[in-house]
Amino acid sequence: MVDVTGHLGMALLWLAPAWFLLDRRKTAGTFVAVGVPFGMLSDVDLVLEGLVPTVKHHGVFHTVLAVTLLAVVVGPVVGKAVESVAGTTDWLSPETAAHSVRFGFLAVWIPGLAHVFADMLSAPDIADSIEPLWPLYHGSIGVDLVWYNDPVVNWGLLVAGVLVNVGPFLYVGSRPSSK
Repeated sequence: MVDVTGHLGMALLWLAPAWFLLDRRKTAGTFVAVGVPFGMLSDVDLVLEGLVPTVKHHGVFHTVLAVTLLAVVVGPVVGKAVESVAGTTDWLSPETAAHSVRFGFLAVWIPGLAHVFADMLSAPDIADSIEPLWPLYHGSIGVDLVWYNDPVVNWGLLVAGVLVNVGPFLYVGSRPSSK
């Protein structure tokens, strides 16, 4: 597992394609900004393990299944909240409610998966290994490529994530709008 800076950096890296896939700067920027905090989604188990004795860190919440289910539940709420605050775009439109639901689902799901992947890069080091494909595959999957407390890796991921988003932000802002 990487630390918070690494997880947020990985979320930024995974969210960066939005600059090229969404309709304009406002929508892409909103998508990235809303999605980044969900880069910590799987670590909800750190809060829950103090409340529910059967929950452990790197357990079920660090699986593709759990991230997907959380995105299905939380995503529509996020999408509707963003639509009400940010206004309408092609992706956030009251006429087509499915758009904001899709926006919210992806804004939660993509950085949630990025978290699981980031933990696969370093697990197991000082934490338990993860089984991201549970219940389909009951084995840990880890690369053990980076050390959890390595500031170069964690800050490097964050800096890379910021840079990979700043470039497209400037590019998208400089081109004529299609709307």
